[in-house]
Amino acid sequence: MAEASVKVKLIRSSIGRPRKHRVVLRGMGLTKLNKVVVLKDTPETWGMIKKVSHLVEVVE
Repeated sequence: MAEASVKVKLIRSSIGRPRKHRVVLRGMGLTKLNKVVVLKDTPETWGMIKKVSHLVEVVE
């Protein structure tokens, strides 16, 4: 059985954002605009997405 995953894309810059937001983005592996990363579909991942939801989008 394959693990569920979610694709996340960085659509807004982290410049000028609070340090916590930048740390969350770095933790997700999002370093450049339009970069897409594949993450495990876990409650922890969704918590990170929710924290920076104004900077990222979930790609289907």
